[in-house]
Amino acid sequence: MLSFENDYSEGAHENILRRLLDTNYEQLSGYTTDPYCQAAKAKLQKACASPDADIYFLVGGTQTNATVIDGMLAPYEGVIAASTGHVSVHEAGAIEYTGHKVLTLPEHNGKIHAAELEAFLRTFWEDESHEHMVFPGMVYISHPTELGTLYTATELAHISTICHAHHIPLYLDGARLGYGLMSPDTDVTLPLIARYCDAFYIGGTKVGALCGEAVIFPRHHTPKHFLTIIKQHGALLAKGRLLGLQFDTLFTDNLYFHLSRHAIEMAQLLKQGFHKRNLTFYLDSPTNQQFLILKDDMIERLKKHVTFTLWERLDREHTIVRFVTSWATKESDIRKLMDILDQVLETEKRTFS
Repeated sequence: MLSFENDYSEGAHENILRRLLDTNYEQLSGYTTDPYCQAAKAKLQKACASPDADIYFLVGGTQTNATVIDGMLAPYEGVIAASTGHVSVHEAGAIEYTGHKVLTLPEHNGKIHAAELEAFLRTFWEDESHEHMVFPGMVYISHPTELGTLYTATELAHISTICHAHHIPLYLDGARLGYGLMSPDTDVTLPLIARYCDAFYIGGTKVGALCGEAVIFPRHHTPKHFLTIIKQHGALLAKGRLLGLQFDTLFTDNLYFHLSRHAIEMAQLLKQGFHKRNLTFYLDSPTNQQFLILKDDMIERLKKHVTFTLWERLDREHTIVRFVTSWATKESDIRKLMDILDQVLETEKRTFS
């Protein structure tokens, strides 16, 4: 079965597996205090142009979001996010489970608008009853968004300015950050993210690692005793070396960026193939997630040969679906998918002719 379901179906890049095997019998200290974690931190600091950044390694994306948000918020505060934001929709209430409400703003192709954020914050503080409400304590965005779209440098700057004016941190979810950074349509870089965000993470799970995310606090906005908070949330590995070694490998010889660029190149081939066959896009995504509007009967035919994600129903006869490329997608996979599409489209043509 051909798969375009997600960008973490495969295990890990062979360089990572090789280094894990080569270092397997080394006896190292635990909880990310080992030399590989320290080496990875130095490389990440350099990549972010933040030599003094505080860096922590956590096991996965949901644990990272829940830990960072809970750690940075007071008990009476919530986190602002787009209505389509990952923490609002696809994390099973993990944020609410920690006691913090997700305060949603309208989404615009997955993004929030600075003007609406400003209006939301101003309305809250002007309400005489705000002491009886959940305080907006931080802003969450993801880059790329849930819909594969990207913030511009200007948009990040505006959102950051509003956050700082209201004395709340800006946190960026970077589960797929590599794919955003390598998109030809972006003007956002790692150093720029470090400049505008108070906390963010670089995702490894979806960009070539077995697991793991690297949380960056560029200007020492780290919550007090954050390592203890990580452990309380079940996100700290005793064998922290497994995470540090993976990020040390990913940020050696720009492997992280090479893998990310490959996924974008495969996504562009995918888009070209879809356009050539006159398929309808739900939106224009410049990253590795591509969203189509397909007839339900066509979906059923495709599902016999290829896996992809049913995103949401559009109407009685159409569904929005998602195809995802990854660091491991092969050009031959794209060709096979196009052959399958041609067969399905030909069957539909005969059926309705």
